Amino acid sequence: MAQVTVLYFAGASTATGRYEETVTLPTTPFPLLSLACHLNSLHPGTGLDKVLATSRWSVDAVMVYEPETCHLKGGEEVAVIPPVSGG
Repeated sequence: MAQVTVLYFAGASTATGRYEETVTLPTTPFPLLSLACHLNSLHPGTGLDKVLATSRWSVDAVMVYEPETCHLKGGEEVAVIPPVSGG
């Protein structure tokens, strides 16, 4: 089965208690838009769903601006990037 490495930052890391995780994809190619639901099923009741609702994604260190066009094949590094504020 195909797997991806998911990197968690900020609130996503706090919700999951992890900085990274190897995740098996249910099917391939797997739509990036479906990854949020899959991650929520792996971490129920953690608040990850709220973090993912406002997060951005990067795949192999490249920001994904149109996640609906991105499909994962396995082997990718996917980062969950929650909103940040600065001052």
